Amino acid sequence: CIRDSILDLLSWANRIREQFKGNKIHLCSIVNAKAGACSENCSFCSQSSHYQTGSPKYGFVDPEPVSEAANEANLNNVTAVGLVAAWKGLNEGPLLDEVCDRIRELKASGKTRPDASLGIIKKQEVANRLKEAGLECYGHNLESSRRFFPQTCSTHTFDDRLETIGYLKKAGIKICSGGIIGMGETRADRCDLAFELKAIGANVVPVNILNPIPGTPFAKNEPLPVMEILKTIACFRFILPRQEIMIAGGRTVNLRDAQSMIFMAGASALMVGNYLTTLNQPVEKDLQMLKDLGLDPNWDSHDFSDQEETGCGKESCEAEITSLATD
Repeated sequence: CIRDSILDLLSWANRIREQFKGNKIHLCSIVNAKAGACSENCSFCSQSSHYQTGSPKYGFVDPEPVSEAANEANLNNVTAVGLVAAWKGLNEGPLLDEVCDRIRELKASGKTRPDASLGIIKKQEVANRLKEAGLECYGHNLESSRRFFPQTCSTHTFDDRLETIGYLKKAGIKICSGGIIGMGETRADRCDLAFELKAIGANVVPVNILNPIPGTPFAKNEPLPVMEILKTIACFRFILPRQEIMIAGGRTVNLRDAQSMIFMAGASALMVGNYLTTLNQPVEKDLQMLKDLGLDPNWDSHDFSDQEETGCGKESCEAEITSLATD
């Protein structure tokens, strides 16, 4: 029976999660630090200047919104707050100075880990400055496979993104990199993305599910079936046994009442609070869901050490996964 096969897949993905992650769940949130008018033409994004979406537009934020996000994160046991900016990338200059100020303020508050997603980096010095300011983890999604990427964006390349990740890793910054499913890619594209993320040694892997935005090229994409989403998460867990697999954008609208099944499918992290331009369910509801499932969102003693081996350490990981079958 196909349904039984799917449940078997999810069950084994859950066992892999438990083997490497126990009952710990990593929570993170984001703040839209600079909104709209982005020069890039990413086909899924409401903040691109190439499309008419009615998305808000404002410049880089003052300290207050970042401080408010840190306070809320601290109240809800959220590990990290990511500063996200809608622009092509970050260069040396006054804006980089301002970004580093926000990171220092977030770090100094002691309330949450400072993360950021600030686009493409073209110089090692920029990554070094971010590290010196206290940045621990940088979000830079590959979005999809190399093969499918040109259908998502033409104003920069897949290699631009890989180059950025190279600068960040050289600076000693941890990598949060994943992609979006439901854009029209094949299952093979999703698997290729997962293997690429394994090759670059991503620490946290966000899996976003397309929420089609009116005005964007992907506005009329058909939503993925719930079980297809869960199977994809499970496959990511098999390929990436040590990484934090984080379910991010599009979770509520696509999974609806099946949201709790993401953990059985192997997810070990959750983006909570609202997204950049769309709403999520209340944090309190997510925390109750975790409590009901016996999962622990208190990540204080859980760092990046269990993700350190690039590609997960093939032989050791395969041995541990194989041992599950004989338990």
